[in-house]
Amino acid sequence: MAIVAGVLLGLLLRSNVVSAGSLKDIEHVVIFMQENRSWNNYFGTMAGVRGFNDPNVQVNPDGKPVWYQQVDPDMSNKTDYLLPWYLGYQGGDSLDAIQCLTAGSNGYQENHAALNNDLNNYWARNNTPWSWGYLKRQDIPVHFAIAEGWTSGDMYQEGQITATNPNRVTLVSGSVNVPGGHQNSSQGGPYIDNNETPGCEDGNISCYPLSWKTIFEFYEDAGVSWQVYQDTDNFDDNPLAWFSQYQTALPGTPLAEKGMSYVGLDAFYKAAANGTLPEVSFIVGPAELSEHPPYMPKDGAWLQQQVVNAVTKSPKYSSTVLIISYDESGGFGDHVTPFHSPKDTAGDWMEDPYDLFGDVYVGPGVRLPFYIISPFTRGNRVFTERADHNSQIMFVEEWLAARGYKGIQTDQMVTWRREHMSNLVNALDLDHPDLSIPDIPIASEPHTDSSGNYDGTSLCESTYSDPRPPVPYGSQEVSEALFFEDGYKEVVGYLTEGRYLVFEMAGKALTNPSTGNRVSASPATSDHKKKSQRWVIHYSNGEESGLFKISSALDGRWLGRNGILHPANQSAQASDIQITFLGNGKGYALEYADSNDESISIGKSGALTVTPGVAGKESGFKIFSVTYHD
Repeated sequence: MAIVAGVLLGLLLRSNVVSAGSLKDIEHVVIFMQENRSWNNYFGTMAGVRGFNDPNVQVNPDGKPVWYQQVDPDMSNKTDYLLPWYLGYQGGDSLDAIQCLTAGSNGYQENHAALNNDLNNYWARNNTPWSWGYLKRQDIPVHFAIAEGWTSGDMYQEGQITATNPNRVTLVSGSVNVPGGHQNSSQGGPYIDNNETPGCEDGNISCYPLSWKTIFEFYEDAGVSWQVYQDTDNFDDNPLAWFSQYQTALPGTPLAEKGMSYVGLDAFYKAAANGTLPEVSFIVGPAELSEHPPYMPKDGAWLQQQVVNAVTKSPKYSSTVLIISYDESGGFGDHVTPFHSPKDTAGDWMEDPYDLFGDVYVGPGVRLPFYIISPFTRGNRVFTERADHNSQIMFVEEWLAARGYKGIQTDQMVTWRREHMSNLVNALDLDHPDLSIPDIPIASEPHTDSSGNYDGTSLCESTYSDPRPPVPYGSQEVSEALFFEDGYKEVVGYLTEGRYLVFEMAGKALTNPSTGNRVSASPATSDHKKKSQRWVIHYSNGEESGLFKISSALDGRWLGRNGILHPANQSAQASDIQITFLGNGKGYALEYADSNDESISIGKSGALTVTPGVAGKESGFKIFSVTYHD
């Protein structure tokens, strides 16, 4: 099959066009965003995700993988690099102390400097050494249980490489008004920091207030029911408050009553229990439970559990989708260099107003924790599509369109984001809902003072004068630093790099037989652990081509035409494989892209076959992302 540059994106989108199933039967979507954590900081150690067992980790021109962050002599004379490190490595009381640890800055300048023109190697140097630290399951067991009980997304990125406000503005509008987008300069922005003082900052940036149209105004115009649920203690995290149309909305009007009122989280819990939630709910939690350092993950876990319980115990759980995300990284780094638009993309690139970095992309940024709770996402799965805050907007648009609403697609979103970021629909298996509820540890209730105010973080900070542990300069072992759990997750969504994969069909798995020169099929195992059945995919013709070359984790051999396995030093002999996600529990089709669209499959007899065509295929391989130490 001839592949030319102009059709590469079209090939990828074949894996994005799947049956909508019963998308229209979803009645409620709940959006709940927390604060300031990176994917690696929370879930880098998790089994079956793109974390510290990444086989495609970026190697920079100096020959070092991005695990090795630069350390200058003024930081330490014991070493010139810092590997990821467990913040609780000292054990004992430090396991309590690190709950209220603050790593680094979430600001525009520090994080662009840490990314270092996509070398992504200056987190310790240009943010802080604690930026490269991480937590383990024992520190955030509730987060792990929720993410593993349903579907986590390990390629979900912050919308903007900067602080809270621009990211939350992106969540509700799809833009921060970088020049070239769909707004004009009189509408505020480019909103790249947390300015809430009327007027512009030096350089004519972050002009405030904002005034372009938010997604909730589109919903209101279309007759969609919606409500922001917040208490008066909302950490100033309601992004609608930064738009002039909400600031001036008169009492009793929809923007004031639905977007700016303080109905409280108890109102959300009550509506969920009664089955009377609006179609779109937007939750803003209190500061002390936000997980924004120094506010503690364990307190945020309690809030997350309240929201999850409210949704899963609701009589409408069978038709509800809860999306939990984080606004930005909080100064914590991540090893996956952001997927972003080409230079000079309208609405996404600008000349750095601080004259430090030249022309920069403002986002998307580093990966963040992300998971979807619903009957359609049950079962310890990992969603591998590239996504950011715009993806949540697009999911709601797809869902509302399926329900027959018109005019709900915002015209304010940066065009490149709409064209290249996931709409999340492939995360849902709409044809096979599962109403069972996973076991989740009971989160401890946050500490309160005599007046009922949350004060757990204050107690932590008063108990531990410096919650930051000593940086382990010069004493790191790679195997200890890059800790990860053994296990697996089923994969959903179009594929991206960064995982060891097992391809299974009809009770068999694609196998490197080690003694032969042709790929075979052998019995699959319940733990998907056989090293001979693990494979690594490598982008071919770019990240968005939908094409991959495939190598064996056993000996590095490459998959070629007719199932031939070529030696590890003969990568040029590897075939381009088109991997198509079939959607809704149907798995993946594997197709040779260079010869008559022949597809690879395993027959009912368990024999490996190569047959013409993939069009109309009803089922394919199940793919598992695995992390094992052998």
